[in-house]
Amino acid sequence: MSDDDLSERLSKTNTALAEWAARSACESDALIERFERMGYEVRGKSVDEITEVLKRPPTNPSHG
Repeated sequence: MSDDDLSERLSKTNTALAEWAARSACESDALIERFERMGYEVRGKSVDEITEVLKRPPTNPSHG
């Protein structure tokens, strides 16, 4: 398997995980709080917005 194939598979997997996590977060205040503590600004966002946020590194420092 080439590096390009691995990179594409990793990208698809990351997208699927971000989508799953976003749907889960919309049903869980505790998960929203956890993402916020990790530095992801997700509070008050839609599933699609949370998905996009989770596809990138956190924008705020982690608060353990």
